[in-house]
Amino acid sequence: MNAAPAPPGAMGTAPEPAVLQDYLGALDDWVRARRAELDELDSAALAAQRGADVASDMMLSLALWKAVSDRWQLMWATWDGGRVGVTERTKITTLIWGRLDGTLDTQDALAVSLPEACRLSDALAGQLRTTLSLMPGADAAAARIKDLRAQLERVRDQVGLEPAISRDAAVERLATLLQRLADVTDRAQRGADVGGLLAPLESDASTFERDLIVGNAQRRDARDQLVSARELRADLLARAEALRLLAATCVRTVDPSPRYAVPDVEALGPIPNTPEKLGPYLQRLDRVSQALTLAQQKYADALAERTQLLDLLEAYVAKARALGVADRPDLADSELRARDVLAREPAPMAVCRQLVGTYQTWVDHSKESA
Repeated sequence: MNAAPAPPGAMGTAPEPAVLQDYLGALDDWVRARRAELDELDSAALAAQRGADVASDMMLSLALWKAVSDRWQLMWATWDGGRVGVTERTKITTLIWGRLDGTLDTQDALAVSLPEACRLSDALAGQLRTTLSLMPGADAAAARIKDLRAQLERVRDQVGLEPAISRDAAVERLATLLQRLADVTDRAQRGADVGGLLAPLESDASTFERDLIVGNAQRRDARDQLVSARELRADLLARAEALRLLAATCVRTVDPSPRYAVPDVEALGPIPNTPEKLGPYLQRLDRVSQALTLAQQKYADALAERTQLLDLLEAYVAKARALGVADRPDLADSELRARDVLAREPAPMAVCRQLVGTYQTWVDHSKESA
């Protein structure tokens, strides 16, 4: 199972560029691997006719993945190919540790940060794999035991965040899981088949970890609405700045480009300090968050179309080479014109679509004539 990378620094810090680059690359790998894993789990659930059994966990897993993926896109835009100073690096850590509930598309949005969302996604994926019986066989028992040890260490950290009134129960539950793990480890070392013991233990550990993360997030949100408003406002300011960079990249890269205004978070005024005013203020923050999400999606879609056209052109150039017609004057000229237009800044998308479509048609016609 692909575990999320450890986040660098803390909110308000400015980690070294190399540290941020490693984290952003590892998070990109995690986002891609988790999406592939969720697709595999979804296919397995449908094939086993168990879609209804895992529907709620699958929906939450997909919502978490989307929220993390969108946040990574904003961090990558702020990263700007490594051209970052202290200000930009501080904004990236704000995006890392800021709340995701503004972009987390669930019925009851959780006030979780990106690292918490990743850990919750890891726990959910493990639970889904166990539920659908997709964990490896007995020959991988040692690896599974190692993963369980790491997971229970994460759980130990979460237990330390529990309030005094519930901490004893959480400590006892963790102790029970650790004792079960020790028993399974001893049996495995003696050569016993522990597959039947591992699956329930993995399920219970994942459920416990998920409950702790969700419970901590809910307590934090309920404990201090003022802190929530400050965190959300700071997150929106960082998102808005990153979105301005993304919009500028889009306007510079494609034509026509979407023309969505980036909401001015500062225009909402200072955060009120009374409960009766905090509620409406949080609602306004939520509306700004929705506007930012819509604008980000539109700009990202526009940039994605240019990338898709480039990929399509490369695919048909490869096909033309396989057919031995790539060097034919008409095809070579068509390819050159398509590449030239796609490389322009901004690239005229209507012309790009037409030229790539023409090249595609000629290659397909050449294949039929061959």
